[in-house]
Amino acid sequence: MQKLKTFHLKSILVFLLLSFSYTAALASGVDAEQPADMTGTVYGIIALLVFVLAYSLVIGEEYLHLRKSKPVLVAAGIIWILVGLSYNQIGEPHAAGIAVKHNIEEYAELLLFLLAAMTYINALEERGVFDALRGWLVSKGFSLKMIFWVTGSLAFLISPIADNLTTALLMAAVAMAVGAGNTTFIVLACINIVIAANAGGAFSPFGDITTLMVWQKGIVQFDQFFVLLIPALVNWLVPAIIMSFSIPGGKPEPVEAETIVKKGGFVMIGLFLFTISMAVSFHNFLHIPPVLGMMTGLGLLKFYAYYLKRIGHIEDESLQHSALQLENTESDSGPKKDDYDIFSILARAEWDTLMFFYGVILCVGGLGTLGYLAMISESLYLGAGIMGSGVTGANILVGILSSIVDNIPVMFAVLTMNPDMSLGQWLLVTLTAGVGGSLLSIGSAAGVALMGQARGTYTFFAHLKWSWAIALGYAASIWVHLWINASIMETAISLPR
Repeated sequence: MQKLKTFHLKSILVFLLLSFSYTAALASGVDAEQPADMTGTVYGIIALLVFVLAYSLVIGEEYLHLRKSKPVLVAAGIIWILVGLSYNQIGEPHAAGIAVKHNIEEYAELLLFLLAAMTYINALEERGVFDALRGWLVSKGFSLKMIFWVTGSLAFLISPIADNLTTALLMAAVAMAVGAGNTTFIVLACINIVIAANAGGAFSPFGDITTLMVWQKGIVQFDQFFVLLIPALVNWLVPAIIMSFSIPGGKPEPVEAETIVKKGGFVMIGLFLFTISMAVSFHNFLHIPPVLGMMTGLGLLKFYAYYLKRIGHIEDESLQHSALQLENTESDSGPKKDDYDIFSILARAEWDTLMFFYGVILCVGGLGTLGYLAMISESLYLGAGIMGSGVTGANILVGILSSIVDNIPVMFAVLTMNPDMSLGQWLLVTLTAGVGGSLLSIGSAAGVALMGQARGTYTFFAHLKWSWAIALGYAASIWVHLWINASIMETAISLPR
């Protein structure tokens, strides 16, 4: 049960991170000045080495037993010290402060967004929603292989609407509950869900932060994203078919007791969907940060939790109290055991993951301020690109790069560079940036979230074992896009300035 709660919190964190990172990056792309090129200085080189060392420690978390937030928190501080020293040296002492404040503002919005989402997920878990779904799947007699395909298919179909991170978290919760104790199944199911969620989000303007960034910039129109449906489907199906042969046989063990959704569980589902709708609507129609919609929805959840407490429909496995007893929530010894406290649910957030996102955002922001993002994008697109690979090769490399560095700053760098590309090429880089993160577990928010959710089971190296199959799907999706969308690969369009 505790593992399930932990995974929920982490997944929410990821969802928040995506939503927020895209907003901040987009805002930066419009208003921020071109950073000074400090990449060749001593400070710039040290900063890059610090980031590489910190990320190496993150990758080795399962062997070092060092929480992933610790190295990136320290690295973020060191990198920004080096940024400050660099800009002081060129006579711009206030530039670093302005840049870091912008990054912190972005993270603050992300943090609040994630906390709201996390609280909802944990509230649904406490009401038995996921246990009931597990019971339903088992009662249907689905085999482990069928559940592998059901969770993957749902991840691919839901992520274009609900965001790939949120979708991955929910589907992984189901897979972990159904396959509890079966390490092989959980690993393969998590990998499958990450690939499916990332692929599903690649053909929708709302499915991933990178697609949303491209759409908001006006490069690709809303309906034009859907030509990526078939390439995205191929990207998921190729590795899924390969991995399916390794799924253990048999069916999940039967549920020992009947699992039901507690009072208010379905209402909370409705409130959660309404909250997400508010967040999207606030951004799209009112041009208000989506975090406001999420926090408003959190307030509604708190009101509903108060209603549940007042009417006395709080269930506990070991204690049953009357409505009158429930009203008396505190005594000399503190809150009662069965007190339905939203704040206690919020406190179970996965703070290690939240702090990890802080460190990553600040590290990448610092490297960008030193000029590394601009340097990478120029190396890719100026002239013939890296090693004469051309625009197509550069866009393929963007996807590979996004498996190492988060795809949001990578896509932001591409948008900032504004290469003169055709519609087909812009769709290609949108596809590769979206699905390239599946190559490694750290390459996407979904992968990072699931590593936290299934800590010790779904790991970096467990995912790496199947990277060859994922790479086949990556290559196949690119080939399919170049084939079926050949007619739009030539007409050049330029990003509005």
